[in-house]
Amino acid sequence: MARLQDKVVVILGASEEGSMGAATAKRFAQEGAKLVLAARRLDKLQPIADSVGGIAVACDITSETDLQNLAQSAVEIYGKLDIAINYSGVNSSSSIDEVTAEILQQACNVHFIGSTLFFKHMGKCLSEGGAMITASTLTALLAPPGLSAYAASKKAVDQVVRIAAVEYGARGIRVNAIAPGFTRSAMTEGYFEYPSIPQAFINETPLGRLGTVDDIANAALWLASDEAFITGQVIDLSGGQSLRRTPTEQEMMGGA
Repeated sequence: MARLQDKVVVILGASEEGSMGAATAKRFAQEGAKLVLAARRLDKLQPIADSVGGIAVACDITSETDLQNLAQSAVEIYGKLDIAINYSGVNSSSSIDEVTAEILQQACNVHFIGSTLFFKHMGKCLSEGGAMITASTLTALLAPPGLSAYAASKKAVDQVVRIAAVEYGARGIRVNAIAPGFTRSAMTEGYFEYPSIPQAFINETPLGRLGTVDDIANAALWLASDEAFITGQVIDLSGGQSLRRTPTEQEMMGGA
């Protein structure tokens, strides 16, 4: 039997081909999951949902009403909810000297507040023994210049993951996060127009290559499956880059 046969899965952040969310949806469909895919843009989301035989639901992670509706929709359509995964994210790049309250607030709204409310509403509907997964980041494990808003708001959710694991543990619900390194995806595609940028990250990665969205999907599959006796953890999926450092701007631009 497939590893997720007849499991009902919500994946938020799956509206882009080449995204972690879309890759996870395709991997889960291969394992027999019943999928409810969500994103802000229903027009972009619908073709991906159709390709995996899933349902598309419009959802903005900064809207608590949308999150509540998303969880309830899964239960209304399929009668239950077993697994909930959040890949929502926003690029927030600025030095501390130039950061604004608006940049900080946007990062918090999406990553910290949105992710916490995602746990709240998915947790209310989740079946006993289910799983919740959210996307962290390697930047929350290192200290990359220019990413204070992004990394700090993601790091806050890492602590929420730990607390959620304790609070939901009595129901057998596992709560974990995946922390990808620099990964080629819909969000990062523009960086790959400059070969020196991915190469600089490869140089700092002991396993000698960048992660892929399929690597992320496979990790999510294990965490979602009944095989994973694990909760409250942030899984470093960077190929070992966290053992080293973030490349400098000069290195990313091809300098020595």
